[in-house]
Amino acid sequence: MSFDFDLFVIGGGSGGVRAARVAAGEHGAKVGLAEMDRYGGTCVIRGCVPKKLMVFASGFGDVVERANAYGWDYGGGPFDWSRFRTRLEGELERLEGVYRRLLKESGVETFDARARLRDPHTVELSTGETFTAKHVLIASGGRAVRPALDNAGLGIVSDDIFHLDRLPETILILGGGYIACEFACILHGLGVGVTLYCRGDQILRGFDDEARGLIAEQMRARGIEIQTATNIAALAPADGGDGGRGALRVTATTGGERTFDRVLFATGRAPNTPDMGLEDVGVELGARGEILVDEYSQTAVPSVYAIGDVTDRINLTPVAIREGMAFVRTVFGGTPTPVDHELVPSAVFTQPEMGTIGLSEEEARAQGPVEIYATSFRPMQTSFIDRPEKVLMKLVVCSETRRVLGCHIVAPDAGEMIQLAGIAVKMGATKEDFDRVVAVHPTMSEEIVTLRAPVRS
Repeated sequence: MSFDFDLFVIGGGSGGVRAARVAAGEHGAKVGLAEMDRYGGTCVIRGCVPKKLMVFASGFGDVVERANAYGWDYGGGPFDWSRFRTRLEGELERLEGVYRRLLKESGVETFDARARLRDPHTVELSTGETFTAKHVLIASGGRAVRPALDNAGLGIVSDDIFHLDRLPETILILGGGYIACEFACILHGLGVGVTLYCRGDQILRGFDDEARGLIAEQMRARGIEIQTATNIAALAPADGGDGGRGALRVTATTGGERTFDRVLFATGRAPNTPDMGLEDVGVELGARGEILVDEYSQTAVPSVYAIGDVTDRINLTPVAIREGMAFVRTVFGGTPTPVDHELVPSAVFTQPEMGTIGLSEEEARAQGPVEIYATSFRPMQTSFIDRPEKVLMKLVVCSETRRVLGCHIVAPDAGEMIQLAGIAVKMGATKEDFDRVVAVHPTMSEEIVTLRAPVRS
């Protein structure tokens, strides 16, 4: 059978673009790609990139105070959101242009349209065009969801943060995950009064307890109000407000009413699978709407594959890119390549940051005997000027094999540190391997190789 394309990719995010480029540019495949929104996907347009730039911006909030404590004589001033946003929009346009150019240079034919499956080999676009493809790769990503709450439309989600015409004076953030905590720190650093309602008994569920406990402590010390075991019972305009420039009245499940300029819902994300014709052609979906795939990212329909957030495996941009590369090697390179989802390092860009890889202390204890090596201290930079910020360096070690099962760092630039520590953990390094490394002094990270005695076992 003759097809219009060897591969048709649905979704122009990092994973889909990488797969399309490599299949076309390195393997000579005829590739088409459809994207209904902006090229670059969640990460580049409404996630990692703009968020990290906001993290950088928010980190300058107390730089004058710190510099003055070190002997400089600086004056401060207010944060100019409009000036930052203009520069941010220019950077995102530049990056989107890079994605479009890379696709064009690789020979990928692009379509600015929404795509859905008509049958296992046919893609139908919102423009009315249809194309056949030997293989279809779905990389449609995910989207922020709102809670089932009356007037939920008055609140905003993370996508909306980057398009605000002005920063609010106060904001309530609902959620306790990494998106909620990151934006709590960002907005606080930009001068917004932040309150966070977390439905659980602690923020950052699923991460190491000691690490997330320190982050919560540091967030509160900075002035962020965190209320645990708390949800929104009711949301309504206050004094005729509309959720835009007007205030919102919030009733908490713990009782009492408060007024905020904005309410941000950071209560989760869902795979972008509705109205794509997936189940009609035999693609199986999970309980959350995620596409079910095997270790090679293949669905129940042999010609259809899926990668990235739409599969709800590990929702990280570098993972989606790795999945895309494994797909290309499997389908076009003649080398079946399963995706490796073991020991993936990650970072939470709170203030301070958290870098993590492997098992938390709690997860490791459930699997067998472990030893915990950890230290929490004020680093030189902050102790010198008598600031309260503390950091954490922690190793979770198997008592029997001595292998490092997990590494957790809470510190400025922890994301940079965990990338390098992750190499050793991925290689199966033991505690004694860490011990053999000479410390780089004076640094915060030297504590990772100078932890001599376990604090718990």
